[in-house]
Amino acid sequence: MSVNVEYHFDFASPNAYLSHMVIPSITQRTGVKFNYVPVLLGGIFKATNNVSPVVLLKGVKNKGEYTQREIERFLAKHHITRYAFNPHFPVNSLAIMRGAIAAKRLGCFERYVDAVFDHMWAEPKKMDDPAVIAAALEASQLPAQKLLELTQDPSVKQELIENTERSVARGTFGVPSFFVGNDLFFGKDRLREVEEEIVIQARRLS
Repeated sequence: MSVNVEYHFDFASPNAYLSHMVIPSITQRTGVKFNYVPVLLGGIFKATNNVSPVVLLKGVKNKGEYTQREIERFLAKHHITRYAFNPHFPVNSLAIMRGAIAAKRLGCFERYVDAVFDHMWAEPKKMDDPAVIAAALEASQLPAQKLLELTQDPSVKQELIENTERSVARGTFGVPSFFVGNDLFFGKDRLREVEEEIVIQARRLS
């Protein structure tokens, strides 16, 4: 038996992308693979009466500048060179999150996640424009037409809703969120604690 680790994510969050860039190194050190769970951040916010950091930071002197400095430190610490804030932020992620569900069904989930995160936060594009999404997926050699068609499937839409509802029921209020077993950790700055908990739980299971 191995440790069960879930990563609840939405492409709309820059911190979700930054976490995605660090996860492979944790997997390499621990041997534990993260199970990526697509959720809709807007749905989580609505269900928990939460708001985005952009809203929280509005009008607060110095906090925005400090947040930017924290990002710079994170990039340097983890040697992340491919990051640029999306000029179209906030991006409505509904279509691309449904696309993540569709990609699982088409067997290209990991490639899809890598590509869409890249198009959102490495070479940022307006990823709520259907034409832009299609072009980006095609450029990444993904089955754009099949993926976009499947995003309109009622069962795909329902699966994303159910993922989001289950996530909130387990305690999340935003992304990136991590579950190590049943223990919740929120935010990219908790990745060290996530790794520590993986090691602790792995020892218990050995």
